[in-house]
Amino acid sequence: MTIRDVYIVDAVRTPIGKFGGALSPVRPDDLAAHVVRALVDRTPELDPVRIDDVVFGDANGAGEDNRDVARMAVLLAGLPVTVPGVTVNRLCGSGLEAVIQAARAIALGDASIAVAGGVESMSRAPWVLQKPERAFPAGHQQLYSTTLGWRMTNPKMPAEWTVQLGEGAELIADKHGITRDQQDAFALASHQKAAEAWAKGLYDGEVVAYEGVELPRDECIRDTTSMEALARLKPSFRKDGTVTAGNASPLSDGAAALLLVDEEGLRATGREPLARIRASAVTGVEPHLFGLGPVEAVRRALAKAGRSFADLTTFELNEAFAAQSLGCLAEWPGLDPAVVNPRGGAIAIGHPLGASGARLAGAVAHQLAAAGSGTGVAALCIGVGQGLALVLER
Repeated sequence: MTIRDVYIVDAVRTPIGKFGGALSPVRPDDLAAHVVRALVDRTPELDPVRIDDVVFGDANGAGEDNRDVARMAVLLAGLPVTVPGVTVNRLCGSGLEAVIQAARAIALGDASIAVAGGVESMSRAPWVLQKPERAFPAGHQQLYSTTLGWRMTNPKMPAEWTVQLGEGAELIADKHGITRDQQDAFALASHQKAAEAWAKGLYDGEVVAYEGVELPRDECIRDTTSMEALARLKPSFRKDGTVTAGNASPLSDGAAALLLVDEEGLRATGREPLARIRASAVTGVEPHLFGLGPVEAVRRALAKAGRSFADLTTFELNEAFAAQSLGCLAEWPGLDPAVVNPRGGAIAIGHPLGASGARLAGAVAHQLAAAGSGTGVAALCIGVGQGLALVLER
């Protein structure tokens, strides 16, 4: 069997909205449809009927996502009804998982043209109610939030595994001796880099505004924050802890999508690709140390691609928590920190769970295109203990 090259022709995303912010009135299926439609409109030579599949990541699915938000996006975007759609869930890595699965289908010849992406509206994540064990219960029933984290946890799970995500970040800070000041400095740099990138117009080529919503840039960026302001925030998970709302990614809303093709599909688009997909890897770690999931995933993906940290032009590492990101960097001594998140990361930009992986892949593709050549990585930690990585080249 011949393995085909897979190219990223284009990548778009919405500005990322804060929890309860500008995008909170927008349903997740409408957010997904918006980036799909924008992607198609930006490639007028492509007949949408030629799209073989739409693959979307979505970490929730319990509400207006309506289980298969990819198919909903196809229909709401006005694509031909013959275009199918499938939704995948690898929690925080769902958007990148969608890109990897779509690329795999193209590489194996099952598709020639595909759209891959992700979406999440954490603002609109519903509460859910378990069905009672018997009919007509007399007592009160408990509602569970589906916004983030463990819910309806299986009692067979060891308590060590089911700690809050922020406590998991604290454990990584303990493991690597990461101080509060180091975390706050990392967070401050994220905001500074993101604000500078927006001011320089570096996001103009990939961010597509949602019509009717006044959101000129990512909503969580704080231009005026400082080490002093961050130091005033109280720890969120331990009384004497180091993880705060200021050095963690915020709850967010947003969507992202990429257009993937093989050589034949590339000719159909009439466009030059941004980058080529080279390799990917997924790994598992202990659930409470989920933040270190990318460590081995990145090593394996680079080995598959025949590349090393020294070869990297850019590296988009999802900033779930500053402690988690710094923990990963501590285990990659060969990586130059200067190439990591050059345009800001999730602490400033936001982390809409199902969309973040697609955002990262698109960011790497656009950065490689701007550089003209090079190798880039997109990687995320994943709740319940996984890591996911993708290597791109141009």
